[in-house]
Amino acid sequence: MGTVLEAEGLLVGYAGAPVCGEVTTAVETGEVLGIVGINGAGKSTVARTIAGRQAALAGDVKVHGLLIDPDTVPFRRQVSAVFDDDLFFPSLTVREHLLLIARGHSLDDPEARVEEELEFFGLLGRAHAIPDALSSGQRRRLLLAAGLIRPSSLLILDEPEQRLDPRMRAAMGERIAAHAQDGGAVVLVTHDPQLLLATATTCLVIDEEVQEFEPEQGASIIAGS
Repeated sequence: MGTVLEAEGLLVGYAGAPVCGEVTTAVETGEVLGIVGINGAGKSTVARTIAGRQAALAGDVKVHGLLIDPDTVPFRRQVSAVFDDDLFFPSLTVREHLLLIARGHSLDDPEARVEEELEFFGLLGRAHAIPDALSSGQRRRLLLAAGLIRPSSLLILDEPEQRLDPRMRAAMGERIAAHAQDGGAVVLVTHDPQLLLATATTCLVIDEEVQEFEPEQGASIIAGS
């Protein structure tokens, strides 16, 4: 076991105004940290700050003991993050997107790994399509495939259940759990109590005061929100 992610006295927000309480937490190898809360509580803002997508108002975030710097090669190699922003190369096909990532991260047998992700995400029949030709759900699956095909010690997922059918949600739960079991760590923002229960080892509830609970309590909070 080792600490993958540490947040100490972290304040997140916009234009100097915090959107939630202070976050202090740690995620070890093999752990999945669930992040829940009502709409607008600041869950995604916390995740984006941890991922280096926006600057913190205060406090520190470390990955493997080093302050995060998204411009450095070690950070980009260690951290994979998927948010709800469909950012694709408009002229590349589904397969070409995944091959670009697989080769860029020097995966063994990148073509085979791409085929595995295409099959897992039900995109084999759309492998030659460009992003604009995909449905909303297919674009979401391509984003998730792009985030999961690359190696990472820290995987950050912002509501991965969005635009997925129940079968795909269950399969994603298995992939998230497998990532942790294989020695990674996961930060999971979710509104899905079943996904939380299937994966999380602990849970942060984001509000004016951020509190840590067992996943069962987090699932109850989601169900009641």
